[in-house]
Amino acid sequence: MKIFERFNLGHGFRKYFEIAPATNEALRNDVFRIRHEVYCEELKFEPERPDRLETDEYDPHSLHCLIRTSNAPNHLVGCTRLVLAKPDDPLAPLPFERTCANTLDRSIIDPLKLPRDRIAEVSRLAVRGTYRRRKGDDKAAVAISDDDFGTGDRPRFPYIPIGLYLGAVALASRSGIDTLFVLTEPRLASHFGKLGVDIRQIGGPVEHRGTRVPSMMDVPSIIKNMRFLVRPMWRVVQEEIENGFEDTSGGKNLTGR
Repeated sequence: MKIFERFNLGHGFRKYFEIAPATNEALRNDVFRIRHEVYCEELKFEPERPDRLETDEYDPHSLHCLIRTSNAPNHLVGCTRLVLAKPDDPLAPLPFERTCANTLDRSIIDPLKLPRDRIAEVSRLAVRGTYRRRKGDDKAAVAISDDDFGTGDRPRFPYIPIGLYLGAVALASRSGIDTLFVLTEPRLASHFGKLGVDIRQIGGPVEHRGTRVPSMMDVPSIIKNMRFLVRPMWRVVQEEIENGFEDTSGGKNLTGR
């Protein structure tokens, strides 16, 4: 990593990648194709579909974003989504509320008692196999490890997974979401701590494509307490997400491969 990129993660991210909200059918289909490739074809978490689009009941009331390579042709890299409360049935459970129904500690927080239009869940993170290079990554849709941050002598940064999480935060912020829930590997909290993000476990582990724990994050606190080095990347991600919504005709010449 060059010295400028080491201290300006925004420049480093923009050099290699771009992030965009999936604001139209073509871009959403790109998201669903990434998910099918990763969740259905590679990991076998879901059955393969004839149309090669992986979708579920939460997608109609979700916001989606995807990362592509920044240089043409813009190859698809990864995606994530923000599951919002169901507009016509706000008390309908988010995915984690179903999966963790028996392990959620409601003395810490009870999602049913929160304003449902102010909460959301980050889910369906997926990175294509070509961009998951570490040993063992072939068994996870997306992963972060201590090795991704390198060492003092050889710094690195996990642009793709962090970019996807920042994309979800940007979607949440512009949608008036205060509280994000996520079902993650138990070790994720320590990795997010490197970014200045306080992620709090709110229940016991469950078996869901491996051991997972339900956790929560406060959106305003994420933005306020973000580490100095991460802020340039956050500004780039936030700007590109906003630009994607402003260009509602987005997708022309941007559909990835």
